[in-house]
Amino acid sequence: MEKSFLFHLPCFLLFFILLTISGVHTTFICGDENFPLNTTYGENLDALLPTLESNVIRERGFYNASRGGVYALALCRKHYEEKACRRCVDRASRNLLTQCQGKTEAYHWDSENDANVSCLVRYSNVQKFGELKLEQVGNVPHSSLPPSSNLTRISLEFSAMANRTVEVASTADESSVLKYYEVSSAEFTDTPEVYMLMQCTPDLSSSDCNLCLRENVRYNQEHNRDRVGGTVSRPSCFFRWDLYRFVGAFDNLERVSAPPRPPQPREDSRVKKKGRIFQPWSVVVVVVPTFINLSVFVAFVLAYHRMRRRIYAEINKNSDSDGQSMLSFDLGMILIATDEFSPENKLGQGGFGSVYKGILPSGQDIAVKRLARGSGQGELEFKNEVLLLTRLQHRNLVKLLGFCNEGNEEILVYEHVPNSSLDHFIFDEDKRWLLTWDVRYRIIEGVARGLLYLHEDSQLRIIHRDLKASNILLDAEMNPKVADFGMARLFNMDETRGETSRVVGTYGYMAPEYVRHGQFSAKSDVYSFGVMLLEIISGEKNKNFEAEGLPAFAWKRWIEGEPKSIIDPYLNENPRNEIIKLIQIGLLCVQENAAKRPTMNTVIVWLARDGTLTIPKPTEAAFVTLPLSVKPADISMNNLEDKDPFSVDDVSITALYPR
Repeated sequence: MEKSFLFHLPCFLLFFILLTISGVHTTFICGDENFPLNTTYGENLDALLPTLESNVIRERGFYNASRGGVYALALCRKHYEEKACRRCVDRASRNLLTQCQGKTEAYHWDSENDANVSCLVRYSNVQKFGELKLEQVGNVPHSSLPPSSNLTRISLEFSAMANRTVEVASTADESSVLKYYEVSSAEFTDTPEVYMLMQCTPDLSSSDCNLCLRENVRYNQEHNRDRVGGTVSRPSCFFRWDLYRFVGAFDNLERVSAPPRPPQPREDSRVKKKGRIFQPWSVVVVVVPTFINLSVFVAFVLAYHRMRRRIYAEINKNSDSDGQSMLSFDLGMILIATDEFSPENKLGQGGFGSVYKGILPSGQDIAVKRLARGSGQGELEFKNEVLLLTRLQHRNLVKLLGFCNEGNEEILVYEHVPNSSLDHFIFDEDKRWLLTWDVRYRIIEGVARGLLYLHEDSQLRIIHRDLKASNILLDAEMNPKVADFGMARLFNMDETRGETSRVVGTYGYMAPEYVRHGQFSAKSDVYSFGVMLLEIISGEKNKNFEAEGLPAFAWKRWIEGEPKSIIDPYLNENPRNEIIKLIQIGLLCVQENAAKRPTMNTVIVWLARDGTLTIPKPTEAAFVTLPLSVKPADISMNNLEDKDPFSVDDVSITALYPR
């Protein structure tokens, strides 16, 4: 390994030198419309902006004001220093007045590396406080990645980190005026440490902040995918990531697995936006003057790689052609953990195998899925699925810890989720009362976020194809985790739908276009989500409505003006309007026309409890009948009565379509 590293040493040294050049990451965005010079608007703007820097401290970091038709706000990074905050707001205000002269609206995110602060100043001729603004994107792409970089691996690790940071940043901290903010750091396979910062203006709702940050992350992935770091801003939110601690935001992070990395230059000097373009440059200063520092750096990297090699030699026994490591469990360890697949440890049985509880030597509880022989997966497909699932990291997806494929055994090792699956509660008369409305709401929202991650945010467009209550696991706090990816399909990001002649999934949850024509897409999962949502609200299985199905039954009650008739009696004391709103969302998800079904991103926005968005009226729900092309032999009735926390089919079409 050392020889290979030394062979590439010149590239590492060049990359390191590039990382040692400092710069300014700042964005001016000027609107398209002009106001006549020497008018009252211009005078009021000139008078209002200079007042922001003195008032932003008094208002604890966020201040908005108006004067004669001019509306302005100022925002500082959380945990700001007073002098730095005032200096930043003053600088941004003066720059807007000069660089966006004559414009009716503009904003400026200022984030200078050596100023130890970042801030926003924004003004407009329309009162838009509290409104989400997604237009006028500012983008500062940073330096290019080295040619040898594994873009796929970096994108996967980046997406997992960004998703976690968005979730925390968009969760309101009501104890602070600057309530939407988060910084994080993580170690990637190809880079010792990555740093990320996200912030929204506090006048937004939590759901709007979440949406704004996700749009910034998505824009960064589309335009800066091959760059080291990136800065994307909008009038309502800010996102930046880099390979070093910028603007002093990371001083209090508990975990830092690599030393601070120096700043790097930006090769692209332009900011792309709607409206006028302007990007200031700072004086480029080289901060590593001697070869002594380079020698220290080389010694550190060599020691770091030796340590990593020793650690991974202990736990990793398989590597794909891309160099990505997968955790392989020894069959002997699995046998010990499950007491040789003892019947007492069996959690359930599904169409693709049995699930057992196990305990690792470390004391960690695991769920071991032992795939049945002839399950339809070859060795290559099995390894590809493992590689895919080990890269999915989301709190609402069950975590795959590793695998084992020794001899004739194909085994998947998952985290153990103590409360089994959702169907054990929602369809059990003795347990359903435990699912209060708040718990059910949290489950619905969590499943929606898990699906959104699969469809859009993981950078691996994944269609689950078998979403149902028995495939939703519940942890100790009753938080949901989407499980069982045995039927999932992986799409390229530019693909939107696929077709198959072999339909798989669970009858009753499958979208009509999938059952009838073998056409599946993200909207197929949306349909399944809608069926499950209606089951959670009603407490009734879809198959209990054999003549028409729950979606069609709920649709009839809706057009009759009696949606409350499908609500679980246990929920009678809960907010009726909120429950009916979710019935409406469920009916929108199960519409016959797939094009009219919402995306999971839209569903997340609708689910916001503090939202005031108008939700459209649903059209007719689908009524699915089994097509003649599906033979009785393709359908199996599971007679185990909901014992498998991973895959229990009420009526399942079990033929696998290989990936």
